[in-house]
Amino acid sequence: MVFPEKLKKGDTVAIVAPSSPVTKEQADACKRLVEDMGYKVRMGKCTYLSIHGYSAGTGEEKAEDINEMFADKTVKAIWCIRGGDTSSHAMDKIDYEIVRNNPKIFVGYSDITNLHVNFNQKCDLVTFHGPMVKSNMLNDFDDFTKTSFDKALNMGEELTLENPDGENFKVMAEGHAKGTVVGGNLALLTSMIGTPYEVDAKGKILFIEDVDENVERLDRMMYQLKYSNKLKDANGIIFGDFTDCVNNRDNSYTVIEMLKDVLAGYDKPVMYNIKSGHCFPMSTIPFGTTCVMDTNSGTIKFCK
Repeated sequence: MVFPEKLKKGDTVAIVAPSSPVTKEQADACKRLVEDMGYKVRMGKCTYLSIHGYSAGTGEEKAEDINEMFADKTVKAIWCIRGGDTSSHAMDKIDYEIVRNNPKIFVGYSDITNLHVNFNQKCDLVTFHGPMVKSNMLNDFDDFTKTSFDKALNMGEELTLENPDGENFKVMAEGHAKGTVVGGNLALLTSMIGTPYEVDAKGKILFIEDVDENVERLDRMMYQLKYSNKLKDANGIIFGDFTDCVNNRDNSYTVIEMLKDVLAGYDKPVMYNIKSGHCFPMSTIPFGTTCVMDTNSGTIKFCK
């Protein structure tokens, strides 16, 4: 896996919109924000587009933005403006050879899961499950999130994952495991199963998070991972935040209780309460690095 070149003040950051739209005022504010952080900014055209009320341009337009930003030698990092929906529209139009031949920092989460999985698998590129410009940086870029983001982008040979103060990693199943860390949003991971863009969990550490889903829907999606052997294939599983995911029918049967039931019988380590995903603050995870998880020490580490 290729770890991208580090980002320096004065470098050019491209802001792209592979998923849902933002307003022109929000796009302009995002541009100013990143400039104020000390970077030059190149805006993808889809950051100013909106069609059907839920997509920032067509799949062709999104893929063209991504291809251009990776091909542009002056661009050192590509930050997604937000998640939402419709990154799937671009998957068959992205030039993965351009991405492979021009490795650079790529950041996002949620609907951006599609891009993470395929940049990791098809392009051998380390990518960053981290804060997005409009979703996090514009209004909610707290000190923990910023520090975690900076540490991940500038990691040395090893990075120890941390949670915010007062939040500890928790153990669902004991053990030690090692493998490339992959994954992202549960709804996105399941939506790509059966396509050329599905996640390969064989021998990997599988990271999973989600937002605004009720427990019965999460249950169904977890069984899709189970029956497609993604849970069996993984060496270990780490669960991020399940933000605003509730069981309105029986509040005693929580997301965690459901996950324990789904994973009963698997002989592999499982850790949860990793504060990465749709939570504030959030930690950044370098997808594509080697992850070592150890429930005895309660640690999760990433290595180049």
